[in-house]
Amino acid sequence: MIKYNLICRHEHEFEAWFSSSSDYDTQREKRLVQCPYCNSAKVEKAIMAPNVSTSRKKDKIASKQLESQKKAMAMMNAAASKVRKEIEEKCDYVGDKFADEARAIHYGEKSERAIYGEATASEAAELHDEGVGIAPLPDILAPKPSKKIN
Repeated sequence: MIKYNLICRHEHEFEAWFSSSSDYDTQREKRLVQCPYCNSAKVEKAIMAPNVSTSRKKDKIASKQLESQKKAMAMMNAAASKVRKEIEEKCDYVGDKFADEARAIHYGEKSERAIYGEATASEAAELHDEGVGIAPLPDILAPKPSKKIN
């Protein structure tokens, strides 16, 4: 594909894409290339600067992409921090007793409350099989407990 800047006899400037240079020539000869503003078929190629990719241009693009990635990462970290704080404030950390606590809450042996902690894969599978509602918490969202549970 090739893009041309074109100009009509009334000096309206516009862009058009063609599959090749010869495709432009063929369409122009058949008067198929027309100005979108005045429908004039008297159209010529306008002077245009070539789109040359320089190392400075590549560096500028890479720099913009890096900056964009840094902003996105900062936003994600800020959101994760808010979630961690919310979990820490509203949930009880039960450590490696998570499976026992979740099961006791599920069966009504303990009062209902939000908890988080650690469970092995087999403990998590057993809880799931029993219908205990649990979900894994990604490390980035899990608060780092300041105290250990006995």
